[in-house]
Amino acid sequence: MISEICALYLSGASFVLPTECPVDPVSRTAVYYETFDAKPPKPKPVTRPRPRIIDHSKPSPASRNMAVIQPGSFMMGSPEDEVQRDNNEGPRHKVTIDYTFEIGKYEITFNDWRKCVAGGGCRGYRPKDAGWGRGKRPAIYISWNDAQSYIKWLNRTTGYRYRLPTEAEWEYVARGQTKAPFSTGDSISAAQANFNGEHPYGKAPTGEYRRKTLPVGSFAANKYGVYDIHGNVYEWVQDCWSPSHVGAPIDGSARSDGDCNFRIMRGGSWVTHGYQMRASKRLRYTTDYRYDDYGFRLARTIEK
Repeated sequence: MISEICALYLSGASFVLPTECPVDPVSRTAVYYETFDAKPPKPKPVTRPRPRIIDHSKPSPASRNMAVIQPGSFMMGSPEDEVQRDNNEGPRHKVTIDYTFEIGKYEITFNDWRKCVAGGGCRGYRPKDAGWGRGKRPAIYISWNDAQSYIKWLNRTTGYRYRLPTEAEWEYVARGQTKAPFSTGDSISAAQANFNGEHPYGKAPTGEYRRKTLPVGSFAANKYGVYDIHGNVYEWVQDCWSPSHVGAPIDGSARSDGDCNFRIMRGGSWVTHGYQMRASKRLRYTTDYRYDDYGFRLARTIEK
């Protein structure tokens, strides 16, 4: 039973409603009508993170382990008298790289890949390790498409513009300021790289065949400060496949006029013979193909 009358005010005009307010003069009904004149609360300010400002004319942070490569010229491809050369390694031609770029000191490792997956990238793909372990070993079972997904995540996360090296950039680095088949000279042994050491190249002695990848940086770097450019895992580059260097760019850029269903791999791997690690050796595979000796390393142009 209603015990008393409480007065309410709506938009300045008073009116009377029967309410149940024997104890609290502000009943549920009173509160309901009072909200008609209530001012909406002020929205809380939205705090947005400051956009990251990247200077693309400067090298990457040291934590990214990128080697800075200065401009220069070199003869790309193999001479016709190089032992065990393939026809697709010619014609030999001069390439001039007139820009500074970076290339990864190391191949991308399982540790690197794990961060990508944990950060919502790499399409959630978790490559197998063939039972050899992960950590600082190079990520394997990586297709060209997989490499692109990693780069997409990394660029979105860091604000930098990483990419795969071009075929010319890769060979420029692999020669290590020499004119020889390897950055180590005319020969290479299992004491200098991870490959089937039972089949070395040149005058190198036979050596160990380890039958698996090794942690990156297990051997000495070349003159550019780059490790494992020969052996360990094959490395994808950006270029579309062409069966020779006829019509190839002479400025270090990637070739895009070939068969882009196939991309190029360089460097040989833990399973290959010595001749397959030569700086001029070329291999092709489809962009979705994965295997236990396929990996990659990063590159980035330092803009003027």
